[in-house]
Parts: sequence; C-alpha cells; structure tokens
Amino acid sequence: MDPCKIEWLTVPAPDLGAAKKFYETVFGFSVSPFSERFWVFQSGTLKGGLDADLTPNGQGIGFSITVPAINRALEAIERGGGSIVEPGYSLGSGAGFCAKFKDPNGNVLELYSDRLNLSELPE
Repeated sequence: MDPCKIEWLTVPAPDLGAAKKFYETVFGFSVSPFSERFWVFQSGTLKGGLDADLTPNGQGIGFSITVPAINRALEAIERGGGSIVEPGYSLGSGAGFCAKFKDPNGNVLELYSDRLNLSELPE
C-alpha cells in the first residue's frame, strides 16, 4: 500500500488581510482570495487555506489527508477506532469531495478525494 499524503493545511484566520500579509512576508506564501471568507495559499508543494470562520487556538492546525475514495477511508477510520464527524460531501462540480473524522485522540481532521465511492475508481 502506498502511503497517503498530507497536501492541504487550513489555518484559522479571522483577519484575512493580516494573515495574508504575515504569510506572504514571513514565509513567502502566495495568497489569493477564493471566497469572501476563505483565501487559498501555496508555498512550494504545500497548499492550504486561510479560513475566517475558524477560531485560532493553541491546539493545532487542521489538515486534509488525500485518499483514493472518501467512503472507503471512512470505513477504515471506523474500523481503526476513529469516528465520522461529517460524512462525505461534494465541494462542487469537479472540485472533489471531503469528509471529517475524529481520530482516537479526539483530533478532528479532514479527508479529500476526487471520488466519493470506491466504485468510481478507474479500473
């Protein structure tokens, strides 16, 4: 089995302007608006979002784990001792799918895939 990749970080950023200035200045990120309350960033191979609707805290930053299919990963999460927080949902036409889960320690993380179901995988 190939290891899964961590590709996306979501950073709480109620003040999007201050976050943009900070990450561009300090880390050289490229930051651009995606919506009124969510901006995206990139730095090398790292991509992520600045989310105005998340509350900053000292308990960590959320990230997405890219998997072959959302539903298959959710089944494995439950078998492995985790729980489903939010079942798979579409991000919109052609944008892929996400789901949220809680790991055995209580961390809430996100899954991302181009496919919701394993049956959608190419043969």
